[in-house]
Parts: sequence; structure tokens; C-alpha cells
Amino acid sequence: MIKQIKFVSVPVTNQDRSLEFYTQKLGLRVITDAPFAGDQRWIELGVPRAETRLVLFTPEEHKKMIGGFMNISFMADDVEATVRELKERGVTFVQEPQTADWGTFAMFADPDGNKFLVSSG
Repeated sequence: MIKQIKFVSVPVTNQDRSLEFYTQKLGLRVITDAPFAGDQRWIELGVPRAETRLVLFTPEEHKKMIGGFMNISFMADDVEATVRELKERGVTFVQEPQTADWGTFAMFADPDGNKFLVSSG
């Protein structure tokens, strides 16, 4: 039986720039950084307190996905405080924190324009 999500992929144009963003600005840690598929590397990142990993790798057929909305939501106990901290690190938010029935959320973009939610609840 399926027991968890192992990883989700984020399509990127520049793996080095993205690696710096996801580790230095978002605080993820490198699990794997190894040569893979020609000029790309398999970069697998760990998210604090989570088993699911984030992979910065773009197969040729997925390049058209770069810069869109990613159906990935990062969880934070305090969204407003997290937004302030990430802004101080240089993260661009495209939607400020808002409150809904299910919790508080905000949307940020990575260097390629991929958009993610950070939310509570």
C-alpha cells in the first residue's frame, strides 16, 4: 500500500540558482546532489519536520511548466511571522497573508516564478 509521498519535483531553469534559493532563503537542506541526465543534477532537498522531499530537476518535457503555480503548500505554525522572516531573506511574495475558514495563507515565488503557498491549518 502507498504510505507517503516520497518527493515532488519543481521545474527550474538554473539548478545552482534554485539550490541557493531553496537552501539559503527557505532553509531546506541538501539530501542528494549528484550528476543525472546529461547536464542536469538530481538535487533532492529535505524540508524540516517532513518526510516528503523537494526535487529540483526538469525533464525536457516539463520545461513548459516552469514559472507556473505549483500545487505545493508549505506549512507554518505562524504564517505572518514566516512571511516576515522570508521577506527579510529576500523571498518575493505575490500574495500577502490572508485568512480563510481553513487557516492563514500567503503565496511566494521562486527565482523562476514558480508560485507556492505557505499556510497554517
